Amino acid sequence: MQKNIAILGSTGSIGCQALNVIRRHRDRYTVEVLCAGSNSDRLIEQALEFEPNAVAIADEQSYGKVKEALRGKGIKVFAGEEAIADLMTMGTIDLVLSSIVGFAGLKPTIAAIEAGKPVALANKETMVVAGQLVTALAAKNKVPILPVDSEHSAIFQCLVGEMSAIDKILLTASGGPFYGKTIGELVKVSPADALKHPNWNMGPKVTVDSATLMNKGLEVIEARWLFNVPAERIEVIVHPQSVVHSMVQFKDGSIKAQLGVPTMETPIQYALSFPERIESHLPRMDFAKYAQLTFGKPDTATFRCLSLAYEALRRGGNIPCAMNAANEVAVARFLNGDLSFLGIAEYIEKQMAKVCYIANPSLEDLIETDKQTRKI
Repeated sequence: MQKNIAILGSTGSIGCQALNVIRRHRDRYTVEVLCAGSNSDRLIEQALEFEPNAVAIADEQSYGKVKEALRGKGIKVFAGEEAIADLMTMGTIDLVLSSIVGFAGLKPTIAAIEAGKPVALANKETMVVAGQLVTALAAKNKVPILPVDSEHSAIFQCLVGEMSAIDKILLTASGGPFYGKTIGELVKVSPADALKHPNWNMGPKVTVDSATLMNKGLEVIEARWLFNVPAERIEVIVHPQSVVHSMVQFKDGSIKAQLGVPTMETPIQYALSFPERIESHLPRMDFAKYAQLTFGKPDTATFRCLSLAYEALRRGGNIPCAMNAANEVAVARFLNGDLSFLGIAEYIEKQMAKVCYIANPSLEDLIETDKQTRKI
């Protein structure tokens, strides 16, 4: 029986790789809904190829263009963020892949959970901003959240079949393009420099987050909520080869690790097919090509965003939401040439200090925190 997939963020890096998986397994998956932010050209191309039931674009000004391009194809066309959230409640959807980057992924992901849809989660900001709220909602609606990030997929895979509690999560980080650099060497790095990731093919925002180590900070917060493990038992380890995707240590001292070539298609496929493992065309690990697998501690004095994420997690409430909003603005400013690379952490720290603290925020509180942080 085929599984009907809705993809939030279909034109982004994760969305495109998910469609690669579906393209190779059309006997297993059909595309029911495609949702994009503003890339109307790519959305149209995807819709013409996969012929979904419906498409939606957040940028309402692109509605006419998409509607005209798909005229006569039997594909429903919608626009706006509210329409995207509403589409996630369609009865024909079997699984939602949430891969919209940033805060924009929160509302449609919550809509999917409230509608009882299993969620394959690639939008880490959902857990960063509203982890407590989202996990409680998923438990209430008996909805599984299947991790798509390579690190969280690795942890999830290490835990399948385990009855023992986690002693420690060992979250691996590539270190990004600037691993080993000093503060002095980072003063004049450009956006082009930051976008040259040594191992992974990701979108610009996530790639910059990897360079600052904020991506790993966001993943620490996500892991805390996905696996119910406190911050002090989540350790970040730099592993430049990106072969060990993460590890779990158990109470007897045993450690399980999940290894594989650095590609996002593997965790995407695992989330779509779970609990099965299905055939993959991807290259297999050739250990002869890896003479060494090295590990080290992150330099949090130079890459301060990781420390800021741990601080936000310890403070809790709406602080991670404010941190995430400030980071999204800071990264956009850096990519536009309006902020230095080292200025990103300073910018985030200042905004975290300004936010009005709310210990137990509602969804409305989080939306307002995001809005006010961006305004500031």
